Amino acid sequence: MNGPRIARAAWLLGLAGLGGCATQAPGYDYTAFLKARPATLLVMPPVNESPDLKATPALWAQATQPLAEAGYYVLPVTLVDETFRQNGVDSANEAQDIALPKLREVFGADAAVYIKVKQYGTRYAVIASETRVEVEGRVVDLRSGELLWQGKALASSAEQQQQGQGGLAAMLILALVNQIVGTTTDAAYKYAGVANARLLGVPMANGILPGPRSPMAGRPPGRP
Repeated sequence: MNGPRIARAAWLLGLAGLGGCATQAPGYDYTAFLKARPATLLVMPPVNESPDLKATPALWAQATQPLAEAGYYVLPVTLVDETFRQNGVDSANEAQDIALPKLREVFGADAAVYIKVKQYGTRYAVIASETRVEVEGRVVDLRSGELLWQGKALASSAEQQQQGQGGLAAMLILALVNQIVGTTTDAAYKYAGVANARLLGVPMANGILPGPRSPMAGRPPGRP
């Protein structure tokens, strides 16, 4: 009597296992990246889609470190910024519209890193204020024009907040204080660094491959 029930339970468990595998995030296709093998990267000024004007300089200033630690030679931001300004390029949108062959000619980099800021800053939401930075990025080969990699990341103060402690009145006061402090001190700058590290650092699941100067070179990031 128990035999058919056991068999059916095993069959259902098998289906559940297959369902779990189906929901796993697929591994990134690094074929183009491995073929291109970029060694020198040009980080373009990030395009800002948030209302906070501090987003572009905050993200750009902190974007080179994770890439350098990942084993790439990264052109200094100050050098890139000055080169753009001397050539009449004053905005991130203008810079990111420059043709790839021209960027290759001027900077000599193998690939360019394009960043877009989706959210940046502190928001007051009655119960809890949140400082949030959300970014998207892609790496494009300046020699062939091919997309080598793209991804996104976010960092938020909500990751550290503990809700439901101290009563409603205390939570409202704390949220307001956090919003005021976060706005006046640009608390998002710290989270911009975290978001950059998650977007451009290694090893990250489905992230950028380690550069040629990294001891991890040649090892694709693990899957989630």
